[in-house]
Amino acid sequence: MTSTLLRNGFLALLIGLLLSCGGGGGGGGGAAFGSIDSPAFGGGSVTGTESGPAGGGDGPGGGTSGNSGAGGGTSTASGGDDGSGVGSGGTGVSTADATSVGGVDGAGSIIVSGLRYDTETAVIHLEDAASLQLGMSVKVSGPVNADFTSGTARRVDSAADIRGPLSSVDLAQGSFVIMGTTVTTDNATVWADAAGLAAIAPHTTLQVWGLPAAPGVLRATRVEQRGASAPILTGMVQNLDPPRRTFTLGSFLIDYSAAALVGSLDARPLADGTLVRVRASFAQPGRLPATLVQWWYPVPTANATPVQLAGVVTDYAGLGSLRVLGTQVDASSAQITGGPAGSVGNGVKVDVAGTMSNGILKATKLKIRHVPGTGGPASFTLIGAIGNFSSASSFRVRGQPVNAAGPGVVFVNGSASNLGNGVRVSIEGAQVVDGVLIASRVSFE
Repeated sequence: MTSTLLRNGFLALLIGLLLSCGGGGGGGGGAAFGSIDSPAFGGGSVTGTESGPAGGGDGPGGGTSGNSGAGGGTSTASGGDDGSGVGSGGTGVSTADATSVGGVDGAGSIIVSGLRYDTETAVIHLEDAASLQLGMSVKVSGPVNADFTSGTARRVDSAADIRGPLSSVDLAQGSFVIMGTTVTTDNATVWADAAGLAAIAPHTTLQVWGLPAAPGVLRATRVEQRGASAPILTGMVQNLDPPRRTFTLGSFLIDYSAAALVGSLDARPLADGTLVRVRASFAQPGRLPATLVQWWYPVPTANATPVQLAGVVTDYAGLGSLRVLGTQVDASSAQITGGPAGSVGNGVKVDVAGTMSNGILKATKLKIRHVPGTGGPASFTLIGAIGNFSSASSFRVRGQPVNAAGPGVVFVNGSASNLGNGVRVSIEGAQVVDGVLIASRVSFE
């Protein structure tokens, strides 16, 4: 494993050096949003993408296609040129690789929790989907600048977090249960092929990307309907019993006696509190016979490592002591935005960024994203050339369907009449409903 990582790092460095010498450049049309050969997203959930040079439209691209089947198929590819101007040779980019984990909320090249990554030389590793899409949970590794606004991705990883039949729904709370885990939603949850939770039939198999919260709870960042498929369950290990090789995730007993354990160089030993993703061939009532236990996007703990996390606060004991995605955070000296500091507490979705110190993330920034019962700002961003233009209510940017015909849409440097194939735009919106980004602002470049 170590030799593979070193080899991948050397190849990424060599490609970056060649590109900085003028060997990379790129014309050609922009790839479709989320296609494997297009620029990848950053760590966290995917919130945006950026297409190639103007005039390219949204062609299918010629890259390697991934495996979107029910199993654990993977796809690995490098990103293409996106004309973003954010490169590995840009000023202000740190030499130390950072780790970013969260939900994708933008594309251009990929935007994770406001951090825009250039993915020109990134290795992209996907499971459970053929391409990156808005709302997917991801982990991005690569150097970033000091204020966590831009960086260069070396590797992007993404996999589904829960897959199984819908067993119960609480429309009033906006939550549902799959295999004993309560999945909560908020105004930033991406509904890939439905108008919302109320539109999904009972017992439908759902595939969910999300952010683990308290034990037995996952905050959904993307939800899509699937046919009957092999189960996936993600959460925090509880009641670990090594002699029996069992633990619980929510109310489900996980039997890992026949499972392969897959960690990483950053993974800690399996213990109560470890975040894991479990795969199985089938589920039994209240029990999952695991075939694979994966550490869920492990966060490095080495001192001075830059880390950005998007997740739900747990174990809150004040700004100086809280957890996000299982990582201990000290935000006592952080700049807090998105709301008053007093609103931070258990169940609040936040972005935190800083550096690791003795196993603790010393946050310099904390942004409040959603407060239960109050809400919060949701924002998705797409940057690129328009393709498949039919009308203001039906076009695509990087393959993502967009509706910019709403009554409250603000147009900057143009109007709806300027929309058309090949026109470069920046699209902002707060909701993705039935797979369509509802635009609130369109800026012409």
